[in-house]
Amino acid sequence: MSNITAAVIANRNKKHFLGVPAPLGYVAGVGRGATGFTTRSDIGPARDANDVSDDRHAPPATKRKKKDEEEEEDEDLNDSNYDEFSGYSGSLFSKDPYDKDDEEADAIYDSIDKRMDEKRKEYRDRRLREDLERYRQERPKIQQQFSDLKRSLASVTSEEWSTIPEVGDSRNRKQRNPRAEKFTPLPDSVLSRSLGGESSSTLDPSSGLASMVPGVATPGMLTPTGDLDLRKIGQARNTLMNVKLSQVSDSVTGQTVVDPKGYLTDLQSMIPTYGGDINDIKKARLLLKSVRETNPNHPPAWIASARLEEVTGKVQMARNLIMRGCEMNPQSEDLWLEAARLQPPDTAKAVIAQAARHIPTSVRIWIKAADLETETKAKRRVFRKALEHIPNSVRLWKAAVELENPDDARILLSRAVECCNTSVELWLALARLETYENARKVLNKARENIPTDRQIWTTAAKLEEANGNIHMVEKIIDRSLTSLTVNGVEINRDHWFQEAIESEKSGAVNCCQAIVKAVIGIGVEEEDRKQTWIDDADFCAKENAFECARAVFAHALQVFPSKKSIWLRAAYFEKNHGTRESLEALLQRAVAHCPKSEILWLMGAKSKWMAGDVPAARGILSLAFQANPNSEDIWLAAVKLESENSEYERARRLLAKARGSAPTPRVMMKSARLEWALERFDEALRLLEEAVEVFPDFPKLWMMKGQIEEQQRRTDDAAATYTLGLKKCPTSIPLWILSANLEERKGVLTKARSILERGRLRNPKVAVLWLEAIRVELRAGLKEIASTMMARALQECPNAGELWAEAIFMETKPQRKTKSVDALKKCEHDPHVLLAVSKLFWSEHKFSKCRDWFNRTVKIDPDLGDAWAYFYKFELLHGTEQQQKEVLDRCIAAEPTHGESWCRVSKNIQNWQFKTPETLRAVVRELSIPI
Repeated sequence: MSNITAAVIANRNKKHFLGVPAPLGYVAGVGRGATGFTTRSDIGPARDANDVSDDRHAPPATKRKKKDEEEEEDEDLNDSNYDEFSGYSGSLFSKDPYDKDDEEADAIYDSIDKRMDEKRKEYRDRRLREDLERYRQERPKIQQQFSDLKRSLASVTSEEWSTIPEVGDSRNRKQRNPRAEKFTPLPDSVLSRSLGGESSSTLDPSSGLASMVPGVATPGMLTPTGDLDLRKIGQARNTLMNVKLSQVSDSVTGQTVVDPKGYLTDLQSMIPTYGGDINDIKKARLLLKSVRETNPNHPPAWIASARLEEVTGKVQMARNLIMRGCEMNPQSEDLWLEAARLQPPDTAKAVIAQAARHIPTSVRIWIKAADLETETKAKRRVFRKALEHIPNSVRLWKAAVELENPDDARILLSRAVECCNTSVELWLALARLETYENARKVLNKARENIPTDRQIWTTAAKLEEANGNIHMVEKIIDRSLTSLTVNGVEINRDHWFQEAIESEKSGAVNCCQAIVKAVIGIGVEEEDRKQTWIDDADFCAKENAFECARAVFAHALQVFPSKKSIWLRAAYFEKNHGTRESLEALLQRAVAHCPKSEILWLMGAKSKWMAGDVPAARGILSLAFQANPNSEDIWLAAVKLESENSEYERARRLLAKARGSAPTPRVMMKSARLEWALERFDEALRLLEEAVEVFPDFPKLWMMKGQIEEQQRRTDDAAATYTLGLKKCPTSIPLWILSANLEERKGVLTKARSILERGRLRNPKVAVLWLEAIRVELRAGLKEIASTMMARALQECPNAGELWAEAIFMETKPQRKTKSVDALKKCEHDPHVLLAVSKLFWSEHKFSKCRDWFNRTVKIDPDLGDAWAYFYKFELLHGTEQQQKEVLDRCIAAEPTHGESWCRVSKNIQNWQFKTPETLRAVVRELSIPI
């Protein structure tokens, strides 16, 4: 009943208009006078109708509508309403499945939209540019409005510019030129006095100048009146300056303490040298302080703290810290040494003396104390005091001995070996200072005290050799190995070889040979002996220990007397590092043990011939004939010996015998070449016709026959010879080139191209044939065809240095450097590319780089004669006489045989007797300077 009553009371109190729609035209609050109002922001600024619209000036109703739309849109653009395919707005077909047809349709519609958008894009962009341009014309920027005035500023002079007042208070305007001088006009009274001829040294206080002099009374001040003496004012000023200068003078000596030369240096030293962050320094200080307080007996903490202060420029604080550390840790030698380093020299001596009292057994402190002394006598005194406390220090004994003369040093060393009888250095030093007999006794005592050291034994052997007892050297070395083995010392071959090398460098040749002989067989397996000993000889040669290498070869040849490879290595070693006599002696022994080795006979004959002993060379070759009766190399060597010495008839007889006993292609070729050189063309052609019938596959015979016919102006016969030779020898590249060149000289360019094309088909990927074809086009003036052919050639032979070298100089000058970089990427170590780069630097007048690249070229391929020729021509034009001689000597030693220009000169029959220097000079004359 009570619940019903409460509900009735609640309905009775409820307002009748609650929940009822508002009547038409109702405005909330209008009854109590709460009406709305309009502001300037609602109306907006006065703008033209054609101006770009701005949402800020839209009517309130529009703004409210737009706001409601944005709110609705925000509600719709909610993550819960988002669909991957339909988006936020939903779809009419959202209930249907999305299949492949729908996907295809969407893709088509997207492509159409994109296409239509591209069509309209140009129009939209043009429309936007026009609107923007029209808007800028109607509403220009402030910068554009004043552009004409800014341009007229160019005609403003500097005087007009300086008179422009600065921005600020007009009552306190300053001129733009603060350095301009200001002049104060003199009063009329001063001018009248000077015109009247009066001379006065006083100044009237009533004049205007009185206010400009310091200390002169001004009107209104309580100062005595009267005339002022200008001379006294000047004297007072000078006195004041003298007083100030005397303040920086030494009151005792009267000399100034300011060093004018070192003044700026002192100022520089006051600048902190540490350039790091100041916060890092503070952190480091705090950390090191914590370490010191936690463990004050830790010396590295004190040292680090002192060095931190030193780095930051606080040297005195560093000294204080390190001295406190020394007080806390008086037994730390590192602290004392650091303290001595930080202190000035005079104070450092006192510090190090205090350290020596605390740690009298520290070697480092005593050595530091000696270093601080400047006089030798004081150093000796320090060392002797140190040796009283530490008599067994080898370092102190050695330092003390170095300061003494030989007699006193011997006395000191005698005492030193008693105190330090296990120091090999002290024993050996004493032995060097003693006489022969005493040195032997010293070394014997040293062996007794130190039976496990090899240096004592080798020193004894050197001592015997130096005094002429050669027979004792080998005995001492053998006894040393026995003694060391008994005492448990392992015999290390490498260490003993190093000892032998050191002995040779000190001049003890017999000692080094004895060491090599004693240890060469230790630890080497029987089947590895030959190769191991050859490696040992090569190692000694690299270390410039030639006597050790000879000893190794001697032992190896003694064990393997019939091994031709060891004899050859020994002979080449003597040729490079020995004398002619030693080489010939070795070769005589070699041919006695290896009589069938032709190269050993030929090396001996050549050595005699180069020395000018032609009869001895003939004798060696005759012995070689007996040992090798049908050897082609020996026959040809004999022919060359006779022809080089103008014994042509003997050479022809030798060749006739050789053709009878050993008819080889080379013998036939040499026979024809000799007749050709002697201008007996018919005999040469007869020999060549016989030879090509017997040896048709030897291309040099066909080439010689064609060249002789060319020389006789029989070009048709020469062309037939080349054609027949190409059928027999289709892989001979020089034969293809000779045939093409002949047709080119005849003027039949088409046939020359055809021959080279057939050669390339028969021999694919041969760069030389491509290069010759390119040069044929260049000589004909067809540069475009040559460039096209070069591109094809580089595609077929991408790593051909000859082609890249030609391609570099086919480019124009600006493009050559780029082409050379490409060439070096493809052929980094090709001598032709390196030579082309050298010539490129030469053409650019970069002579230093050019010389370096020439050196690199001849080092990579010393057999390339063209590189030597260009290098020599370069030195002739831009080098000194010494550099020219060096290049010539290196070329003679290398004996080059290849190179396009080199072979063109050396293989010319008119130059058949040219040696390397003559060939080099002839090639240099033909070469042109690269441009």
